[in-house]
Amino acid sequence: MCGIVGYIGNKNAYSVLLNGLKRLEYRGYDSAGISLLDQNIKVYKKKGKVSDLEAFVADRDISGKIGIGHTRWATHGEPSDINAHPHVSMNGHFVIIHNGIIENYGVLKKKLADRGYTFASETDTEVLVNLIEYIYIRGKVTAEIAVRLALTKVVGAYGILVMCNNEPDKIIAARKGSPLVIGIGSDEYFLASDATPIVEYTKSVVYLNNDDVAIVRKDELILKTIDNNKLVPKVQQLDLDLEEIEKSGFDHFMLKEIFEQPRSIQDTFRGRITSDFTDIRLGGLYNVMDRLVDARRIIIIGCGTSWHAGLLGEYILEDLARIQVEVEYASEFRYRNPLINADDVIIAISQSGETADTLAAIQMAKTAGSLVLGICNVVGSSIPRETNAGVYTHAGPEIGVASTKAFTAQVTVLSMIAMILGHMRGYLSDEKYVRLITELHDIPQKIERILSLNDEFKQIASLYKNANNFLYLGRGYFFPVALEGALKLKEISYIHAEGYPAAEMKHGPIALIDKNMPVVVIAAKDKSYEKIVNNIQEIKARNGIVIAVVTEGDKIIRDLADHVLEIPHADEVLASLLAVVPLQLLSYHIAVMRGCNVDQPRNLAKSVTVE
Repeated sequence: MCGIVGYIGNKNAYSVLLNGLKRLEYRGYDSAGISLLDQNIKVYKKKGKVSDLEAFVADRDISGKIGIGHTRWATHGEPSDINAHPHVSMNGHFVIIHNGIIENYGVLKKKLADRGYTFASETDTEVLVNLIEYIYIRGKVTAEIAVRLALTKVVGAYGILVMCNNEPDKIIAARKGSPLVIGIGSDEYFLASDATPIVEYTKSVVYLNNDDVAIVRKDELILKTIDNNKLVPKVQQLDLDLEEIEKSGFDHFMLKEIFEQPRSIQDTFRGRITSDFTDIRLGGLYNVMDRLVDARRIIIIGCGTSWHAGLLGEYILEDLARIQVEVEYASEFRYRNPLINADDVIIAISQSGETADTLAAIQMAKTAGSLVLGICNVVGSSIPRETNAGVYTHAGPEIGVASTKAFTAQVTVLSMIAMILGHMRGYLSDEKYVRLITELHDIPQKIERILSLNDEFKQIASLYKNANNFLYLGRGYFFPVALEGALKLKEISYIHAEGYPAAEMKHGPIALIDKNMPVVVIAAKDKSYEKIVNNIQEIKARNGIVIAVVTEGDKIIRDLADHVLEIPHADEVLASLLAVVPLQLLSYHIAVMRGCNVDQPRNLAKSVTVE
């Protein structure tokens, strides 16, 4: 959720912070603020986007070589100037920015109020900064000790940066559940929620683990636990280039990321498919492959788009490898007391690697003794560190809040796992294994052909940009694609859309169909093709509008549908990787024509690090 950034060194802190907030704005854009420490604490914050903060600060004192900044996704308290971060303690000793939720803030707030503290905002964060100050004054301790002691009283998740007016040579950072990374420069340090604000300055970073506390001066980094045990910082090198987080001439990050899918899918299988297309090798699963092959059951957990990828994974794994698979929303899985066995394998899917519900579900599965695997896009994030093994997708940074290339990269990984298991378990012959590998290798080229039809998709979008409702239908492998297509439209255009199995249309949704209802039918040729043709005829019999995703050369559905979106032929196991692309572009163009901010949809944030 919220984005946090900090700097200490010899540069003007404001310029580093502002640039960092622009990089992090995809994490939240309800309000933004900065604090600079130069003799005294200065705080500037504003409801709205980072650009609103920049205008607000234009004629103010921005001196200082140490500072912190925040862009907010509101949890406690509506978006407002008062509720924006940073927050200053009542007596002005401390200033804080925070990503996460303090669950017991109500109890702590009452205790502080009983001791004379007053509060200006509705946030849980202001409670934490006042708790730190209370301990600092009452205990007559250092700022570092006050922070560590305060955090022992906290229940919840946090990534925080703290500055103290009386100790102006340091930033204190701590994390539990919410990500924090520290970039190491020459006599300077950069702190942030993720690496995007850091990469243009340094590629040497330290990722904080849960319950880590960092004391950062411009020429020193001290890392310890919340219990004051010294740690040796583990320095890693970022596998990220600045060009990857720029728009590169595209109008929006989302459009860029849709068009990057041929490359991102290729990067996901690059080096994993042998040169003769006879085998797939996933090094991240090498040490656990025997246990994976012998699994009694696989449980896939994820949220949002990752859940849709997991549902496709279920279909592919059960089809090719004949293993029982269940797909769970991580947010439900962790609270419903599920049955987990030691011989189960849990696969956790997350683009960011920081999804709070998914991380909590991982801990539950590990406690049960299950093998826990991760499929993740962000190197160094929490999920790869918490799982027993896993596979990176190599999709590259995804800045647009609505996921596109991460989805197809996740499905690519799941497909490769299913192919390996199917072959090793004896359900895929050598011939079919090689054929599927070859088909996967050809997917990027086929997506290029789909992207060349972008203008056609844009024209269709122009006809339905004012629709109030959409229905998405698919059968078999295309049902999860229908769900994902509907989600994309909802996320970025704010049009109500629902995805359904096509066969379920007659059990309720058909009542909605009339001449004003666009129905998107994923109808590429597969074993249920004749059934989907019947569904289209049922829609047309009720004057519904049909927008059909079809295989190139299809004449039957072309004659029935109002519009067709063509995709190349592919094996039905992999055709979902093609079918989703026209739906992404359709949603994108509709949203742009409606004047929506496709990269920063209202009320959403990229990385959901709170429950």
